[in-house]
Amino acid sequence: MPKRTDIKKILIIGAGPIVIGQACEFDYSGVQACKALKEEGYEIVLVNSNPATIMTDPEMAHRTYIEPITPDVVEKIIERERPDALLPTMGGQTALNIAVSLAESWALEKYGVELIGAKLPAIKKAEDRELFKEAMENIGLAVPKSGFATNLDQAYEILETVGFPAILRPAFTLGGTGGGIAYNREEFTELITRGLDASPVHQVLVEESVVGWKEYELEVMRDSKDNVVIVCSIENLDPMGVHTGDSITVAPAQTLTDKEYQIMRDASLRIIREIGVDTGGSNIQFAVDPKNGHMVVIEMNPRVSRSSALASKATGFPIAKFAAKLAVGYTLDEILNDITKATPASFEPTIDYVVVKYPRFAFEKFPQADATLTTQMKSVGEAMSIGRTFKESFQKALRSLEIDRYGLESRRERDGDVEHGIADIRQKISVPNWERLWYIADGFRADMSVDEVFNLSKIDPWFLHQIKQIVDMEKELRERGSRVLSETSSSLDHPLRIAKEYGFSDRRLAKLLTTTEEAVRKARKGLGITPVFKTVDTCAAEFEAHTPYLYSTYEKPFYQLGSSGIQELKSSTPHSSTPQLLNSAECEANPTDRKKVVILGGGPNRIGQGIEFDYCCVHAAFALKEDGFETIMVNCNPETVSTDYDTSDRLYFEPLTLEDVFHIIERERPVGVIVQFGGQTPLKLAAPLEKLGVPILGTSPDSIDRAEDRKRFKELLEKLGLRQAESGTAVSCDEAVEAANRIGYPVMVRPSYVLGGRAMEIVYDEESIRNYMTRAVKASPDRPVLVDRYLEDAVEIDVDAISDGKTVVVAGIMEHIEEAGVHSGDSACSLPPFSLPRDIIGEIDRQTRTLALDLGVIGLMNIQFAVKDGLVYVLEVNPRASRTVPFVSKAIGVPLAKLAARVMAGKTLAELGFTSEVKIKHIAVKEAVFPFAKFPGVDTLLGPEMKSTGEVMGIDMDFGMSFAKSQIAAGNPMPMAGRVFISVKDKDKPAVFEVAAGLEKAGFTLVATRGTAEYLRKRGVAVETVNKVFEGRPHIVDSIKDRQIDLVINTVHGAESQKDSYSIRRTTLTQGIPYFTTISAAKAAVKGIAAMKAKPFQVKSIQEYQKQ
Repeated sequence: MPKRTDIKKILIIGAGPIVIGQACEFDYSGVQACKALKEEGYEIVLVNSNPATIMTDPEMAHRTYIEPITPDVVEKIIERERPDALLPTMGGQTALNIAVSLAESWALEKYGVELIGAKLPAIKKAEDRELFKEAMENIGLAVPKSGFATNLDQAYEILETVGFPAILRPAFTLGGTGGGIAYNREEFTELITRGLDASPVHQVLVEESVVGWKEYELEVMRDSKDNVVIVCSIENLDPMGVHTGDSITVAPAQTLTDKEYQIMRDASLRIIREIGVDTGGSNIQFAVDPKNGHMVVIEMNPRVSRSSALASKATGFPIAKFAAKLAVGYTLDEILNDITKATPASFEPTIDYVVVKYPRFAFEKFPQADATLTTQMKSVGEAMSIGRTFKESFQKALRSLEIDRYGLESRRERDGDVEHGIADIRQKISVPNWERLWYIADGFRADMSVDEVFNLSKIDPWFLHQIKQIVDMEKELRERGSRVLSETSSSLDHPLRIAKEYGFSDRRLAKLLTTTEEAVRKARKGLGITPVFKTVDTCAAEFEAHTPYLYSTYEKPFYQLGSSGIQELKSSTPHSSTPQLLNSAECEANPTDRKKVVILGGGPNRIGQGIEFDYCCVHAAFALKEDGFETIMVNCNPETVSTDYDTSDRLYFEPLTLEDVFHIIERERPVGVIVQFGGQTPLKLAAPLEKLGVPILGTSPDSIDRAEDRKRFKELLEKLGLRQAESGTAVSCDEAVEAANRIGYPVMVRPSYVLGGRAMEIVYDEESIRNYMTRAVKASPDRPVLVDRYLEDAVEIDVDAISDGKTVVVAGIMEHIEEAGVHSGDSACSLPPFSLPRDIIGEIDRQTRTLALDLGVIGLMNIQFAVKDGLVYVLEVNPRASRTVPFVSKAIGVPLAKLAARVMAGKTLAELGFTSEVKIKHIAVKEAVFPFAKFPGVDTLLGPEMKSTGEVMGIDMDFGMSFAKSQIAAGNPMPMAGRVFISVKDKDKPAVFEVAAGLEKAGFTLVATRGTAEYLRKRGVAVETVNKVFEGRPHIVDSIKDRQIDLVINTVHGAESQKDSYSIRRTTLTQGIPYFTTISAAKAAVKGIAAMKAKPFQVKSIQEYQKQ
């Protein structure tokens, strides 16, 4: 049927901030939906609180509301915009839950808004655990034995039936939040309490364990004519018991027989029809008992899911785009496949390669966290790779993770625990953890059998055999040593070719052969062993692919029948006059002779390098395409807009290593490469690429090194006469101790070339700095560590600027709300500054221009300053795109990354019409969002190492309201009445008086520990006294658990104080009570509460703010 004409305006709800379990795959989905529906002529209204996304760019929708995603706020937008329909399936669990809430409160009916994409009954039947179980039983499909609990008593009753271990799954949550596996009654009580709190409907499914079973997912689409397609089958390498977001996954499924697949496929069709999803996509998860093949249904997501982005990138079938079109009336047979331009969307994809997704974790940021993988998701990102075989794809995935690993290196050798024996390996294999496959490899090196490893891990023997074959190949290569490089055997069965077909990187081969990476590359190319590129075409080469979406693989050359018999196909490699054996006829890259620019992406999301950098890469592609360049994107992150096949002219889904990137550059011959937009990942490749003769666009690699290398940076500041906190650099423990003793404690220590404040710390004594240096060398080996005086009580400033080498424009000066010492990515910040004097702002502006011009910055630059006692100190300079670029761009209404890309390609700022700072009338506040709830045992205190996974933006006409909006959007909404607990360190007591007086004036009752209470009473503030935890019961934690406290303000100093008050902060978090752990944030909160009380909450689109 044709598209609906009774709908004119559609509201799309986004997913909000990046959190564990709901990441930038929903930015990708939302962008696809916006573009698809705009193409169809619909008026699009978008609400999303995340400024870092492409989705919230003003060009993506007709009106974009960067506002908190809550039922009340979305209803205000509906009242203002009066859309005809609401599409809730593109924004993850957040959007789905909001849509359900609005439907059940009759708000949608009140304003005449229709739910499209998924109807309310279908959403509830899939998301409500009890209704879903009944639906499966109705169609004769098995589900694990289970029951539904809304309180502890019900849970204990169900436990008698299902027994231990028991799986707990809260309803209407994302990423398994609040769930887990209980092996005893104590764990069960803890998990059920947490799960009931996590579920918005206070419902938890208590389920019998299928831990150890095989897990599969099918991505399914259905239209209103009942056409159904299976887009992709996905197999979890890890068995049941590990959340699918934390599992290594493989597409297509590798260990299903055709009969088993058909049974699962038929079940999926019955499920999607029974649930009632008839205009969109769904993800359905199954478990299969490896002993007998018995299959049970685990769950279904009636929306675009986390796996939908993976399936879309794996097949080239854009699920979100097609789902959006189905939602407005189209059927699958009416939608043309973008890649083939010949087949309809009802034509099921077929792939002739193997895709591996490998999750990326951040346990190094949370050393107190339990790193065991369970049913609650803990990964912060993922990498995807494509190869002809599982082994090739798997090893490409390993080197895509950005963890400085290039294969299955021995964990035992790395950790120095070779002497611990086989017992340690067995333990690491039996308990799910992110490094398990490396320990499995160690197990095979220790002569463990496949059966023994299977019994410990329950990983399917097929995958274990594949890993063992890689380990066996390693052993063979080690025994041959570097003489392999000079062997003259036929290149068809040369050990180097076989190794490359197995996915080995040159760097890993160099280690195994005890030689250099350069030597391996030279020998390999001399033998004609180079990769070819294949297209992702959705149909296993049955139809021509019109979109250059490519991956590399190593294939044996084929032969042709010539006049004198069979001949090897020969060609010449780039940069070589010697004939080389090449499979050139099989390469599908087909480079053009257009003027090209390669853009290197940021790789997998992780803390410190997230979606903000993908935003910059996408903008670069858009801008340079508009300027006539052929844009080539290289990235390995399946969640992102940058890896959408229509973002750039050509997409290479490849690891961001020197070897893999250089292969592409040799093939494409670009005029230049952009390394400054993808964060530290491509930045580290700048110098090695330049050394290989690759032109780097924008700021030179030497200038980048002057800013990133701590020693050279110190010399730069001294040359320019700019102030830096007293400091020294060190490459050894003794040098660091000497510098710290000279400067005086506390000191701030910072490695070179790291992201997200990795391994930055405030150190208070010599023992601590010695311990620190051991870890810092791992974070940034062979680079100096900066030791500088910790500027206590300073105000930190972030500046984003753009330069063409002659003109510098300061785009945004942001004042941090948290004091210096809290990582800039974790601190809330305000644009424009809310408390800085004009003369300080002027001095910051001057120093920014001085640094940009001396460094020769061409493109973007970020500088961090600290202001203390009226003096400006330079903390660090990043001559690249920063994580604040999207926030600043949206706040000032200027697409900075687009302008920077054009500058890097040769244009001047004058030509682009951007030569002066933009003055704005509104206030924008960026706030960080943290994953603390996912990691029991982790403290919520902030420091110099970044811990946030995402961010939100609050925007209004005054600072207080903007801050309040940012807190609501971040899930930390401030109360308007009630009781506030205050306990602060001695240094903060003078400042806390202002906070307490403001809260008292606003009508709050104040509660404080003895020292804080006495201080406030002496100054006329009414306050109740409560015991600290060690002072006896009832104490403050009792009050928090009893819901007698509505807001917590807690600051500490020193390890002992931090330990004593940890239970206060952790209980506050688990009880969902808003909290602040710095006095500066508490001051901002008082202003936010006052603003919320003084005027009504109003919503306005970003387009309206930018026109003011």
